[in-house]
Amino acid sequence: MNRKIQSALISVFYKDGLEPIVHKLHELGVQLYSTGGTQTFIEQAGIPCTAVEKVTGYPSILGGRVKTLHPKVFGGILARRDLAEDQKHVQEYDIPLFDLVIVDLYPFEETVKSTTDEKTIIEKIDIGGVSLIRAAGKNYKDVCIVASRHQYSHLLQLLEQQKGVTTLDERRNFAAAAFTECAHYDVAIAGYFNQNREADHFQLSVGGKQSLRYGENPHQAAAFYGAINTLFEKLNGKELSYNNLVDIDAACQIVSEFSNPVFAIIKHTNVCGIAERNSVSEAWAAALTGDPESAFGGVLITNQTIDKEVAEKINELFFEILIAPSYHEDALTILKSKKNRILLQQKEKFYPSKEFKRILNGILVQEADTKNYAEWTEAGTRASTATEKVDLVFANIVCKHLKSNAIALVKDRQLVGKGCGQTSRVDALRQALEKAKQFGFSLHGAVLASDAFFPFDDCARLAHEAGISALIQPGGSVRDNDTIEFCKANNMALVMTQTRHFKH
Repeated sequence: MNRKIQSALISVFYKDGLEPIVHKLHELGVQLYSTGGTQTFIEQAGIPCTAVEKVTGYPSILGGRVKTLHPKVFGGILARRDLAEDQKHVQEYDIPLFDLVIVDLYPFEETVKSTTDEKTIIEKIDIGGVSLIRAAGKNYKDVCIVASRHQYSHLLQLLEQQKGVTTLDERRNFAAAAFTECAHYDVAIAGYFNQNREADHFQLSVGGKQSLRYGENPHQAAAFYGAINTLFEKLNGKELSYNNLVDIDAACQIVSEFSNPVFAIIKHTNVCGIAERNSVSEAWAAALTGDPESAFGGVLITNQTIDKEVAEKINELFFEILIAPSYHEDALTILKSKKNRILLQQKEKFYPSKEFKRILNGILVQEADTKNYAEWTEAGTRASTATEKVDLVFANIVCKHLKSNAIALVKDRQLVGKGCGQTSRVDALRQALEKAKQFGFSLHGAVLASDAFFPFDDCARLAHEAGISALIQPGGSVRDNDTIEFCKANNMALVMTQTRHFKH
């Protein structure tokens, strides 16, 4: 059913983009009603406007907390046009009908981000706005509700093209968007109050929908929700895909663990090359050497500025994405030679505090794995040397970011072999040893990290045969002593951390 807008109630916090709408409404002969600052804004635009206080007979009270909460306002929104009993009440109580409601919400989320003062935050919990939006949304058959400035252009287009007439489908779509705004707002408020307690419901509301070309595979529809532009500036390349975003997330997490110059190469969320050096150029060369085969088509990331020297080296490789905190202009000139190559400038470090996963008909929630080790217990006959300790710390971090079962082999702060996603730990080690052999690495003096305990001493035996001198693992197996005794008998350093790093 079509409805012509004859009267409108307007009360908004954000007024940018509103002026063309009120001018068009006035041009169409629509009676405008408003409150406070919005009323002043409309009148300053030269448009006549009736104050809501004249309708209700009550001024704005309690410091502005109560302005529109009145039967004459809500009656004018909720009255059903085709119900005789409702229309009888409209006539009896002299209630003006509202065909259009333009109301937004106080900036609660923005306020929480900008201050810790609870009094200020509480005052930004909107009461009247939410109530008006819900009322208009409920009565969408008769009323059009616009609950966000992001819909102003769409509303203006309808006013211009349809001369103030709205269809039932259009009003229902506006109502759906309005209830979505309210739901997001309430989740934000609940999140604020639940900061120090466990909520009974899983609640997460993220806006900024970005449709993607497809999901993990071309036959899967997909979208990203979030404000990725707050984390990165895209300097070049095609639109980010679903798989790109997954790999970027993994890349940012592992690099955030390092402060010295580091370069990492990511494939399918696993790091296939990573090294820490004194310069970005040296770090890149060492990371690539770790597995130049897997690096093809990978996601590259560093915590250092990309200069011309390293750009020329990187440019020799086909890769999907490069992430860095900054770039020299001459480096960008080189790297932009491939128009589809994605170049991201990272604005800030990123590491999540919580992780979510859909499982069966529910959601799993856990704290992010931010701990590297709970303790450092030397369980071998000898303690790890200073050089081994540096490599053990490095290897433990790298292993934490590999899919389980995982083994990382490191020498001189360079990943020289890795096994990941294996169904047995010894198979992960065999894979890591084969990788090291494939690319000609000597493992004499290398170290090994495992994401979980060794159930048997077979991994220690294989490591010893390969020349590996030190191991780091959580411990906790009923057969820990087998590995401990083997390491003692063969002069291998063995560190127990009491911190497992499963990743599925």
